[in-house]
Amino acid sequence: MQESVFFQLSATTAILLLAGFYGATFLMSLFIGEKNENVDGYMVSNNAVGFGLSTASMIATWIWAASFYASATSGYKYGLSGPLHYGFWGALMILFIYPFGKRFRQLAPKAHTLAEVIHARHGTSSQMIMAVSNIVGSCISLMVNFTAAGALVSILSPLTFIQGVLIAGLGVLSYTLWSGFRTSVMTDFAQLAAMIIAAVIIIPLIFINAGGPDMLQANMWRLNSDQADFYSTKAILEQGAPYFVAVLAYAIGNQTIAQRLFAVREDLIKPTFLTATVGYGAVVIGLGMLGLLALFVGLEPANGDMNNIIPQMASTYLPPFGIALFFLLVVGSLSSTADSDLAALSAIVMTDVYAKNLARGRPDPRRMLWWGRATMIIATMIGVIFASLRLDILVMLVFVGALWGAIVFPVIASFYWDRVDNRAFVCSVLSAVALFAIVRFELLPITGVVAVFFEISAAIGGGVVLGLMAFGFLGRKVAITVGTIGVAVMLPAFIGNLRDYIVLLASLTAYGASATVCVALSLRNRERFDFSVLADRVTSFHVQQEAATKPAQSAPSGPLAADGAAR
Repeated sequence: MQESVFFQLSATTAILLLAGFYGATFLMSLFIGEKNENVDGYMVSNNAVGFGLSTASMIATWIWAASFYASATSGYKYGLSGPLHYGFWGALMILFIYPFGKRFRQLAPKAHTLAEVIHARHGTSSQMIMAVSNIVGSCISLMVNFTAAGALVSILSPLTFIQGVLIAGLGVLSYTLWSGFRTSVMTDFAQLAAMIIAAVIIIPLIFINAGGPDMLQANMWRLNSDQADFYSTKAILEQGAPYFVAVLAYAIGNQTIAQRLFAVREDLIKPTFLTATVGYGAVVIGLGMLGLLALFVGLEPANGDMNNIIPQMASTYLPPFGIALFFLLVVGSLSSTADSDLAALSAIVMTDVYAKNLARGRPDPRRMLWWGRATMIIATMIGVIFASLRLDILVMLVFVGALWGAIVFPVIASFYWDRVDNRAFVCSVLSAVALFAIVRFELLPITGVVAVFFEISAAIGGGVVLGLMAFGFLGRKVAITVGTIGVAVMLPAFIGNLRDYIVLLASLTAYGASATVCVALSLRNRERFDFSVLADRVTSFHVQQEAATKPAQSAPSGPLAADGAAR
């Protein structure tokens, strides 16, 4: 099947839908806004978000543009097992955050960013590595979501790609700017409810209109041997394993996730993440099936762009009402993550750039809010500009996640092992990033001895991934056993073979190199760190300011009083 012309909403209808959606979220933000904004509320809602809001926010944030487009791409490329490789591993990584998240909150219950806790643990250089990696990752995430908006608008309406990008960018900024993270959480709840309702209607409707079960049976011939194999080795090595490794890094390195971890009430961490795991998996696997349906009906992506698969399926197999509903579904999903990225970026700049460095530990809350809001505006501009590059969403997702793999082991080890120091953290991350770049961009020929070196590193990385997952749920002894067995099994399987799968080789090399260097340097360190000091070093900003201004209570005209941060 090939179509050159697809049903489109009119320009007026598309603009009204976008204006209605962003107008409604903007009005919601006005109702929850505060005239004198609390700095801690702006970043993490004072660490007191309840179960319903935190769960909905976690699911909505994790279901972003890539959950639509990349999951569909996976189904289209890899057939029967494609959507499962995307949805199942992504859901598993939400679950993976839970045991380590409890440890992070136990050590620093009032934290705002993970980089802030790393600063308290190691110092400025380690903190800035963590902060910069999150800034880069969130900017790329913004770009991906705005790219998805442009693709959606250009396919389903007469508006252009750039117009779609601009509308999404300005719309998300409009309702996030004033109240920050608190607005993101509240709008996530409404957006998730709308997304679930739309998905329940849209996915079955497309399936029925495409021909239903009879179409599947009649078109099995369109699948090649790998696509028809539920246990396809190609799908596992090219999609499942790289994505599994990538989202493991997202779970630990992504500030949008860490921010929700620090915002939810500490006693609700377990039920929140367990529920989010199930909710995310169910929705995303269903969305990925649209890519599989596209493969069955023989759809060719417009202009060869995989990001067009879902909009094409919607415009071909949905009635006008269904297309409008689908339009809002995708806009809601990308907006829920874009506003989370803006909130994450503002928290990083407010806490890790301004408060911990520029203000030298004596931040002015009013100025902090200025930094946070200015960051949102600049980040939106960057996201819109880079969205014009129209990069492949699945490629960007795997790339960023794999790059973050360099920090996973050093971060986790820093909160459990008292011998890890600043030198071990910095050297392990930098060496892992360097080796990752060599493999990923093939700066050296990946052949002969060089290839064997990286395959050994990748086998160690595979053992590290398995060991970390076992450690989170089963403890240190089981983790060491699982990791060791994993390396022993992978070594003979990887050597001579993994060099053909560069993405997976690069991803696992980052894990293996960072773990090896971190362990080697930490074993040489004779000093021990006292974890009990972290809670004192990482506290609420308005509490710090109250303590700092307590002797001057007779002069309430300072910046804190003006900002209302010490209510």
